[in-house]
Amino acid sequence: MLTLDKFEEAEKIVSEVTLDTKLIYSEYFSQKYGNEVYLKPENMQRTGAYKVRGAYYKISTLPDEQRQKGLITASAGNHAQGVAFAAQKFGVKAVIVMPTTTPLIKVNRTKSYGAEVVLHGDVFDDSSAYAHELAKKEGYTYIPPFDDPAVATGQGTIAMEIFKELPLVDYILVPVGGGGLATGVSTFSKLFRPKTKVIGVEPEGANCLQVSLQKGEVTTLPSVNTIADGTAVKTPGKEIFPYLQKNLDDVITVDDTEIIASFLDMVENHKMVVEGSGLLTVAALKKLKVKNKRVVSILSGGNMDVITMSSVIQQGLIFRDRIFTVSVLLPDKPGELAEVAKTIADVQGNVIKLEHNQFVSPNRKAEVELRITLEAFGTDHKERIIDALERGGYRPKTVRTVI
Repeated sequence: MLTLDKFEEAEKIVSEVTLDTKLIYSEYFSQKYGNEVYLKPENMQRTGAYKVRGAYYKISTLPDEQRQKGLITASAGNHAQGVAFAAQKFGVKAVIVMPTTTPLIKVNRTKSYGAEVVLHGDVFDDSSAYAHELAKKEGYTYIPPFDDPAVATGQGTIAMEIFKELPLVDYILVPVGGGGLATGVSTFSKLFRPKTKVIGVEPEGANCLQVSLQKGEVTTLPSVNTIADGTAVKTPGKEIFPYLQKNLDDVITVDDTEIIASFLDMVENHKMVVEGSGLLTVAALKKLKVKNKRVVSILSGGNMDVITMSSVIQQGLIFRDRIFTVSVLLPDKPGELAEVAKTIADVQGNVIKLEHNQFVSPNRKAEVELRITLEAFGTDHKERIIDALERGGYRPKTVRTVI
């Protein structure tokens, strides 16, 4: 059972290995959304995510004989590192089954804690099924990533820390994958301060908890599709589902474009790298229909590989019209390219790529296509650049940007 006594016990045990992730007041998000917004930076936690809390507490509750048989789990990465780290602290073997799509940084860091990594399946659910097979075959003890009261209790220590710093918090936004973190945070919150509302946040492409709550029973999605790989879960936890039904005040969803925009916000305004799943609560801030409330967004993790980071930054710049591509038509004769460049430069546009297509018209001397990829300061600046090209007679058309 998730009780205050168990949460207090978990806090003492978990504090042996966790870092103190103090709340960060966000002036940027507070002004933007009209609330008093704080960030709980678990992306700065040991192993780069909150998962170490539940993993360490769960393993601490096992009899030593059980631990010595070896531990196994399935994870998209953050729970994997938590279990690997905890197993190393207890001096026992850990086998981690991860989806084949797991970012390389999470695979390598899991190995760095001494764990054996097995890549299997496209999503967590596939990996979990295989991990259970191995546990049965080899006699390992399975450490659930979320569907376990002890794991959820360990995760709930985050809420205890939030209330110590901000006793009168009005809203806590918590990312949801399988529901372990949301279970711990919402259950402790209702026990400690029932007035505080806890809102779960899921990706639109993996909203298994939202669907399950609507149907009143645990429901499996046919598929999941989201850049938030840590929350790409098809089925919420069955054991913890009753706690979520009872204690979670609401579930909202955000799409991948909103997650990408939030990544830019965090990097530019807080100089922090937060992975897709950790950004769910930041993306959800604009969907809160309240003002002048104390709101905490839990940033659940920061383990993002540089290739994904590069892609997210590029897409974010495109979504915000800070990089865009236009197609213009011009005669194929000397000096025309210089004229186009001068038109763009006069309104402070910056050309970063040119593509010249001589075959757009049978009469290339009369008309060729020039695709120009530019940097701008935002939507208003983009429109000024396009307007300048129109006045120059180049008939610009925006086209899909590919960097």
